[in-house]
Amino acid sequence: MKLMGAVLLAFAGMALAFSQTATSPAKGASVAQAVKQLEHDWVDATKAQDVNKLSQILADDWTEIGYDGKKETKQSALANVKSGADKIESLEFGPMEVKVLGNVAVVQGSDTEKSSVNGKDTSGKWVWMDVFVLRGGKWVVVRSQSAMVK
Repeated sequence: MKLMGAVLLAFAGMALAFSQTATSPAKGASVAQAVKQLEHDWVDATKAQDVNKLSQILADDWTEIGYDGKKETKQSALANVKSGADKIESLEFGPMEVKVLGNVAVVQGSDTEKSSVNGKDTSGKWVWMDVFVLRGGKWVVVRSQSAMVK
């Protein structure tokens, strides 16, 4: 059974590798700018408690591994923003690097923020990674992970 799983995994990996298209440098730069703008829009929507805008950025199957190791879904994130449980008072982005791989863009970045979650101060310097996918002509984030820098 393990051998069959390994064979299927190998075939899936090869299929993914062959299905990816090359991204021209100009297209890669424009995708990078688009997903960087989405990162800014995400913060702005959270600050404004704009769950409609946030809902457009987060894919329906989005999940995050948070700083506390807990998994969050789109539904719980929207509920936390709407209720005011997740708050961003201010946020300054550090450098962001974007790697474009066909219809996938991986963003690694950092920020310094004044924020809270459920009344607990979460202010400080953060590093994070978001994975965006092009779906229906729109970039949406499907996975995220964050960590606080001590």
